[in-house]
Amino acid sequence: MASGFSDNDRRILEAVGAGASGLSFIGSSFIVLCYVLFKELRKFSFKLVFFLALSDMFCSFFNIFGDPSKGFLCYAQGYSTHFFCLASFLWTTTIAFTLHRTVVRHKTDVEDLGPIFHLYVWGTSLVMTVVQSIGNNYGQLGTWCWTQTGQTSKVVHLMTFYAPLWGAILFNGFTYFQVIRMLNNATRMAVGMLDGTTQFDTRADTKALSRWGYYPLILIGSWAFGTINRIHDFIDPKHRIFWLSLLDVGMASLMGLFNSIAYGLNASVRRAILERLDQCWPDRFKKLLSAKIHLRGQQQENELVPLRVHNQP
Repeated sequence: MASGFSDNDRRILEAVGAGASGLSFIGSSFIVLCYVLFKELRKFSFKLVFFLALSDMFCSFFNIFGDPSKGFLCYAQGYSTHFFCLASFLWTTTIAFTLHRTVVRHKTDVEDLGPIFHLYVWGTSLVMTVVQSIGNNYGQLGTWCWTQTGQTSKVVHLMTFYAPLWGAILFNGFTYFQVIRMLNNATRMAVGMLDGTTQFDTRADTKALSRWGYYPLILIGSWAFGTINRIHDFIDPKHRIFWLSLLDVGMASLMGLFNSIAYGLNASVRRAILERLDQCWPDRFKKLLSAKIHLRGQQQENELVPLRVHNQP
């Protein structure tokens, strides 16, 4: 990616990639740590978030390697980043599928699908990584390890990474659209049966649920510039655009941070953290902290109101 740039440009790209990956590593590691420490978070829905954060953590870790020499470290970076970054956005599809199956199709068997999810995510990531390596050798390309730069290798990379990526984006977008539409319809039906005082709270619930619509935008924002850069490099390989590569590296490396904030820092995690802090903070802060916990608990309960309304006969 960085070939064709000056040494100074390469150092900038390397610094941006390492810095952004470092932020993603911290964010995803925090979610993994929360899952390990807080037993009340070990429900099936958050378990999927845990594996998403775990994939992001390893993807970011191997990205931080930076400028590895040819050899073992080069192969480790090339294979590992491809595998774990691919696994990351595949886990987002399992979260979207679980939500759709629970809310739209009213199925309660999602926990039984856990082994299938693992086979789907890790198996697909492994197959795509192996296919990516067939006929290609990882080598030092600027500041990263990448496959050879021939046109065939570029096509293979587009098919084994960017095709599944945009397939996941389309799937997540369609799935969340159906979920939000159904919940909004249920909320509008509930509004007709509630008085004016409760309607205000219902609109707040709808706004909270609509945040799910931003989840597909995380993948789009993280990889849109990378996709444009790959297509441009395929069409005109002799002309590299530095600012496009800078956005490509920076936004893709921040995917783990975006996922940890959107998927991980939910009401349950915040409440668990505040409850632990309540046990170690001085007494003069506990009253304020308890009020915050109560407020967060109310918000978390409010997020479930549309689900209750929808499930009522």
